[in-house]
Amino acid sequence: MSHREWKRLTNVERAFFINAFEMDLLAGVFGDLDPAEQGMPLGELARVLLSLVDRGFVEVRRYARWIADDGREGLTPGDVIPQHDLPQVLADPATWEYPDDDSWVGAITLVETDAGRRISRRSPEDPAQDGS
Repeated sequence: MSHREWKRLTNVERAFFINAFEMDLLAGVFGDLDPAEQGMPLGELARVLLSLVDRGFVEVRRYARWIADDGREGLTPGDVIPQHDLPQVLADPATWEYPDDDSWVGAITLVETDAGRRISRRSPEDPAQDGS
């Protein structure tokens, strides 16, 4: 199932899935887009992303600070941004850029849902496809 579903996605949708799999900042999606797609208006990219959210494949979150039991600091995807807030958040061009400083705290990241993982990961039952 996942191979067929993956092939049905547009290249832009696959780029968002890759970004979510990597839990990169939203700005990282541009590295997974074709050169022509990198110039798409942000509103069009936002519509594609919102479609993936609406279908339950991806969540949009902000990175939060995380502290390990041994005191080491790191980052973790924070709470899900409410769906009704997403159009406004994604309309801000700064949301689509890497932060000016080295801190990713508060920056947007994408996270795959269980439904999204069923599309982006090949299950053992999914036969290997030869280049198709």
